[in-house]
Amino acid sequence: MNISIERIAAAIGAIDPIFKATPQFLCDGLSAELGRPVLLKVETLNPIRSFKGRGTSWFAQSFAEKGRAVICASAGNFGQGIAYCGTRAGLTVQVVAPANANPLKLEAMKRFGAEVILHGHDFDAAKLHAQELARKSGGYFLEDGREQAIAEGAGTIALELLQSAVRPSAIYVPVGNGSLISGVAAWIKAKAPDIKVIGICPEGAPSMMLSWREGRVVTTDSANTIADGLAVRLPVPEAVAFMRDHIDDVVLVSDARMKEAMRLLFRHAGVAIEPSGAAGLAAIMDAPRAEVPVATILCGGNVRMDLLREFA
Repeated sequence: MNISIERIAAAIGAIDPIFKATPQFLCDGLSAELGRPVLLKVETLNPIRSFKGRGTSWFAQSFAEKGRAVICASAGNFGQGIAYCGTRAGLTVQVVAPANANPLKLEAMKRFGAEVILHGHDFDAAKLHAQELARKSGGYFLEDGREQAIAEGAGTIALELLQSAVRPSAIYVPVGNGSLISGVAAWIKAKAPDIKVIGICPEGAPSMMLSWREGRVVTTDSANTIADGLAVRLPVPEAVAFMRDHIDDVVLVSDARMKEAMRLLFRHAGVAIEPSGAAGLAAIMDAPRAEVPVATILCGGNVRMDLLREFA
């Protein structure tokens, strides 16, 4: 990926306003409990309940082949984003989702206008099927983690974070296919290179962490985690290469720690965050205590009802 700082700056003025200027604040309760100032960036208060609208809005506006179907794979949030933004831009959208995808996310993708096709036991099986469908039909295969515009839209989150009165020493970013952390890191390392960018993967889906550490794509046989948005076993090479050059570290968190982070966010910030969105806070919980501020992006709020009942 060749992520453009200039295009991130252009995106902030072009993407749908409903996805921009999201809340960012020091959470006093969390800060007291974790022994360090914690800055939250809440990306869930929009129609798709995730940050994905930023990148998909930017992509939909710049996609020139309006008569060509856009086909992608998604565990839910990316599919919602392209369904919402793509159909409003006049695009035909097909989303291939794994058979075990969150029913709430599947329902939303259909409601926003996408044709949803269920295939495979996990995200990467769905992705391979989406690639095949695009090859056979002539549709445009839109891959999260490879598409430049998706990462540039996500990079607008970092642009807004740097406008906060609180300057974090590090930003903890969940890592799925890599668009979010790539866009954030591109902006941060260009504008505030002293701020560390730290990626978070689930213990049960470590392929992106392993790939980053080895500097090459490392696949795994399975991805077993409650964080469906981070359940990657076949990394995107372009994302791995970009991450290798732009981020400071990648750490793993357990499902149990993500659940605890979800509970803390509900208790102290009053927000219901899905496991993928709580992964950054889970990593902060495991990090050494310090007096310097840290930030995390609460990137998704589409919580399965069974998980919600555990702490609500």
